[in-house]
Amino acid sequence: MNMVGLIAGDVRAKAIWLYGSGGAKHVLKALLTDGTFAMLMYRMMQASQRAHLAPLAMIFNKLNGFFGRCIIGRGADFGPEFVLIHSYGVVINSAVRGGRGIKLEHLVTIGAERQAAPVLGDDVFVGAGAKIIGAVRIGSRTRLGANAVVNRDVPDDATAVGIPARIIERGAPDSVPRDSPEPSGAAGGTRP
Repeated sequence: MNMVGLIAGDVRAKAIWLYGSGGAKHVLKALLTDGTFAMLMYRMMQASQRAHLAPLAMIFNKLNGFFGRCIIGRGADFGPEFVLIHSYGVVINSAVRGGRGIKLEHLVTIGAERQAAPVLGDDVFVGAGAKIIGAVRIGSRTRLGANAVVNRDVPDDATAVGIPARIIERGAPDSVPRDSPEPSGAAGGTRP
């Protein structure tokens, strides 16, 4: 996928998450929300890294830190539909890998420990203030609650909360109707 298509997919995914629609009006609104600038700077940094333009990648990284108020390591690699719902205080290590449809709230930390970094599957939601540390695997279609501290693997189709994080729900998160209340202590954040 080319960079323009990747960025457009990210912004469209954010519009769908925030407003329930990927239509032009909602995409425009998503472009103007908190976190979108940081998403754009991350993708520009990623493209510069892949083109072996390290000085340019460093500039995008610094712009993201100053204006986007988040730090994403130059080697961090996320698939399409990467969404920073809010970018304030997000810190992501360079060695982190993530699949398609990663959605992060503010103050999330995804960090390495002893040079081993987390790997996130597809369709992962990480609530505000959550920490994912070390050589852990976060399965696909998972939700991590606000302020959860994840230091062990989380299987596919699970919801994890607490310090340290524990599984409170198994099964695909989309099996819960979108207009029903979140489970106690669950991911929180904005749902369409």
